[in-house]
Amino acid sequence: MSRRIVILAEGQFSPLESKTANQAIRYIPDEVVGVIDSRQAGRTAQQVLGFGGAVPVFSDLRSSLLQKPDTLLIGIAPTGGRLPDSWRAVINEAIDAKLTIISGLHTLLSEDEEFARRAKVNHVSLIDLRKIPPDYEIIARGCWKERKAKTILTVGTDCNVGKMTASLELHREFVRRGLSSDFVATGQTGILLSGTGIAVDSIISDYVAGAIELEVEKSIARGKGFIHIEGQGSLTHQGYSGVTLGLMHGVMPDAMILVHHPARHVDDYGFPLDDIKGLIRLHETVLAPFKTSKVVGIAINTAMVTTQQVDAATRELEKQTGLPVANVLTPAVNLLADALLDYLTR
Repeated sequence: MSRRIVILAEGQFSPLESKTANQAIRYIPDEVVGVIDSRQAGRTAQQVLGFGGAVPVFSDLRSSLLQKPDTLLIGIAPTGGRLPDSWRAVINEAIDAKLTIISGLHTLLSEDEEFARRAKVNHVSLIDLRKIPPDYEIIARGCWKERKAKTILTVGTDCNVGKMTASLELHREFVRRGLSSDFVATGQTGILLSGTGIAVDSIISDYVAGAIELEVEKSIARGKGFIHIEGQGSLTHQGYSGVTLGLMHGVMPDAMILVHHPARHVDDYGFPLDDIKGLIRLHETVLAPFKTSKVVGIAINTAMVTTQQVDAATRELEKQTGLPVANVLTPAVNLLADALLDYLTR
C-alpha cells in the first residue's frame, strides 16, 4: 500500500544531518509529501538537499496536514538514538491526527506507556524499525565456510559517509545487469526502504555477528547469488567501531567497498582519516585470520563538495590506492561493479 509520509526533521534537515529523511526523499519520493523543520520552512527539498524536487518543508505538523499525510516518519536521530523530550508533543499530535508513526530510534515508541495508550485509542500503528525479534539472539555458526553466494560489505573511513547508499546502488546495478542480487539492510533507513533487514546496532553485542549471518542465510535461501550488505559505523571510530567489527565477522565478506568523504580529514574524536591505504590494510587484516577479502574499490561521497574537489580527490585516491573510485549516484557506479565482478569471478 502506498503511503503518504511527512518526515520529522526539526532543526536538522540538511545534506549531512538528516540521513533517514534524505534517503526516503531519494529512494521513495512518490511517498513523501513533506518535511517538518521550522528552520527550513518555506523551502523545498531540492533547495535544501540539491535533490528531491518540490517536496515542501513545513514549520510544524499542523501545517503539513494540508498534504493529507497518513504516516509520520522520524527522519533524524540524535546521538545515541534516544527520543528527546521535546519531540513527544509532536508525536502525540501525530497520533491524535491518526498518523502511523515510523521510528528508527533506539527508544521504542511501541513500549512507551503514553504513546501506546494513545495509539490504541486512535487505532494507530507504532512501527519501531529497531525492534529486534527474539530469533535474532543467536551466536554466529561460521556458515561462510560452505557458502556459495558472494557477499559484498561496505565499510567506511567514518560514520555517516554513505555506506547504505553505496550498497543499495551497487545492488541495483547488479540487478540491471541481470544478476541474482540482494540488498541486506542493517540499519533503520535501509529497513524502511527495503522492507526487510535487521538493525544490528540494537542487538546485544554477542549476537551481532550471528544476527547478520542469519540475515545473509535468509537471502541465500531466496536463491540470491550476490548479496550486498549495508555497512554500519567505522572500524576506527571509537564510539561505533563495535558494530562494524561484528558485521565483518558475521558477513565474512568476499569483497569490500570502502566509502569515503573527501572533505573529512578527522572524525569526531580527532582521529585522522587521510591514510586511506592504511585503512584499507586494516580492514583486510581484520579478516585475514579467517579468509582473504580485499577492498576492491572506493565509493566517494560528494555531499557538500564541489565538482572540482571531487575530481581532485578522485585522482588522488586512485593514485594512492590503484583502485577505481566512483560516485555511486552517477553512471560511474559501473566502475565499482566491474571491479567487484572481476575480483569475485577470479
